[in-house]
Amino acid sequence: MAKDSERYYGKHGTPHKYDPTFKGPIYDRGCTDIVCCVLLVVAIVGYVAVGIVAWTHGDPRKVIYPTDSRGQFCGQQGTPNANKPFLFYFDIVKCASPLVLLEFQCPTTQICVNRCPDRFLTLLSAYSSSDMEYYRQFCVPGFDNPLKRPIEVLKNKECPAMLIPSTPLARRCLPAVQAKKGVIMVGNETTYDDGKGQRRNVTELLEGAKKANVVLEARQLAMKIFEDYTVSWYWIIIGLVIAMLASLLFIVLLRYLAGIMVWVMIVLVILVLAYGIFHCYLEYAKLKGEAGSDVSLKDLGFQTDLRVYLHLRQTWLAFMIILCVVEVVIVLLLIFLRKRILIAIALIKEASRAIGHIMTSLLFPLCTFFLLCLCIAYWASTAVFLATSNEAVYKVFNETACQYSGQTCMPETFNTSNVTKACPDAQCLFAFYGGESAYHKYLIALQFFNIFMFFWLANFVIALGQVTLAGAFASYYWAFKKPDDIPAFPLFSAFGRALRYHTGSLAFGSLILAIVQVIRVTLEYLDHRLKAADNKVAKFLLGCLKCCFWCLEKFIKFLNRNAYIMIAVYGTNFCASARNAFFLLMRNIIRVAVLDKVTDFLFFLGKLLIVGSVGVLAFFFFTQRIKLVQDTAPSLNYYWVPILTVIVGSYLIAHGFFSVYGMCVDTLFLCFCEDLERNDGSPERPYYMSPELSEILLKGSPDPKGAGSQG
Repeated sequence: MAKDSERYYGKHGTPHKYDPTFKGPIYDRGCTDIVCCVLLVVAIVGYVAVGIVAWTHGDPRKVIYPTDSRGQFCGQQGTPNANKPFLFYFDIVKCASPLVLLEFQCPTTQICVNRCPDRFLTLLSAYSSSDMEYYRQFCVPGFDNPLKRPIEVLKNKECPAMLIPSTPLARRCLPAVQAKKGVIMVGNETTYDDGKGQRRNVTELLEGAKKANVVLEARQLAMKIFEDYTVSWYWIIIGLVIAMLASLLFIVLLRYLAGIMVWVMIVLVILVLAYGIFHCYLEYAKLKGEAGSDVSLKDLGFQTDLRVYLHLRQTWLAFMIILCVVEVVIVLLLIFLRKRILIAIALIKEASRAIGHIMTSLLFPLCTFFLLCLCIAYWASTAVFLATSNEAVYKVFNETACQYSGQTCMPETFNTSNVTKACPDAQCLFAFYGGESAYHKYLIALQFFNIFMFFWLANFVIALGQVTLAGAFASYYWAFKKPDDIPAFPLFSAFGRALRYHTGSLAFGSLILAIVQVIRVTLEYLDHRLKAADNKVAKFLLGCLKCCFWCLEKFIKFLNRNAYIMIAVYGTNFCASARNAFFLLMRNIIRVAVLDKVTDFLFFLGKLLIVGSVGVLAFFFFTQRIKLVQDTAPSLNYYWVPILTVIVGSYLIAHGFFSVYGMCVDTLFLCFCEDLERNDGSPERPYYMSPELSEILLKGSPDPKGAGSQG
């Protein structure tokens, strides 16, 4: 057995020897990975510079407000079009041209107007009646020459050939198209006069409207979601507060009733899932025989109003099957892991005692959350300003073939240029936002740098939180007489050591993870671009790469987490800490596979219980099924908007609280493995673990040091 242990240890590193002077996290330590620390500082300075440049050149109004043919915003205060919030197309049929997809701009004059047309009217009929005053508001600004002949006005593109009844949608005037008995109509007409003596089919208008407003349905959906948030934000906050109180109560109860709480949690999760299955069956049975309830999800397709799906039997059948599978999996895991759950409960009890002596650790995730919010806010604002920092680019558009078509032009000098002589029907219209300067050429690179820095800084913030908690909980474990030997303010001491000595190591670990995450984002982008392609080999290779890098990211996160624990305890650099943590885990691979993962499973059940309870409460409230507060619930377009927000927010809150427990368990587990290698439980070399923990963890182990044989 001794030779086998030596051979095993030689393969997976050398365990630490007994050291009577070792009493937990080392205080006499030096700075680690200084090069990475300097690199992080330089990168942050560059990131700030990119943000300043983006904020100087960017203009988020380009995303919010529509733009006319001269690149001026419609409805923006402080501009000539302040009182003209809507964009009007002279000939929206031109928007059906393939040129729209290439240039992102309709090859027709566009102006800002204070209202959309509400009647059929042609330029010729307006000239011969008293409607010219009404018609003039849809001509280019400055047009006021009734002596001009209509043919000359049309040639100069000063007025549209006709007006069509339109309705504003996303601040754009679109034809008021409707369907009567399956026939597409505008008003009461199926055809219209284009003002040039020709009759056109209304379907042409519909095609033009579709091409001109590719994202209008998405914007309309976003507006409805925004409206739901404006009337339900107060109740969403109340739901998140309930989730926070439930998480805090759960953690406090774990402190004193860990064993009972774990079993109660398991039973409640099973009961909640069972009720979900029962509720789905009731809804499924209730819809039997109702008209339209047997339509399949495939035939229905995607609907923005998700309430439609709740009227289908197939939806509730799918929900019931999913819940049944989850229920069966959880029950089977509990049956096979029932003995290991007792050991995991002992580890959770020890973690509860540690958190009870370091209560400030429960509030530390708020600091991490605040720093992450800063990273997200800076990244998002910089991305928006970079995306809107282009300049207005004007190009030549014309109906007939022309050698100058598509070339860049200047509206101020266009009428006197050679282009108008060679191509009389050519126009100089706003095409898109871009630029020819060095800054504009490297905008994509700056956006890439913005994404990379976001991942790096976000991972750094998470790493800082992990190493701080690890240092605090390691101070608890290696205190021989608990709580007398626990140092004062262990959390703040660990935070200070992490920033003072190990900023470089944290930057190193987070840099490796950020590189892998950026590669994954790039692969997702390539996968999105290749969806339209019919290259099965490329798709297969891309799928393999995505799977490999997903596994790599998970492994790096696991390794980094344990490396940060070793950094907090021993103060070594990142590579040494990662190597020592990996070998220590390999020497105790059975314990890692069983104890650590079982506790993760129990914590997941705790999150599931809190999220499920709050989610069910939100569902009954926002669907007005609670009679006591039925009149209090707000009227919504989509009730799933606040429900999903509450569910996601509840999960993040519960995850924040349970992440402290998870880090505590991981730290105590690694310290426990170190304790087994350093000490033997004799009076000369006693264990640092509590008697209750040692009794359960070492019970029945023939050789606690033997190559990870302990289960």
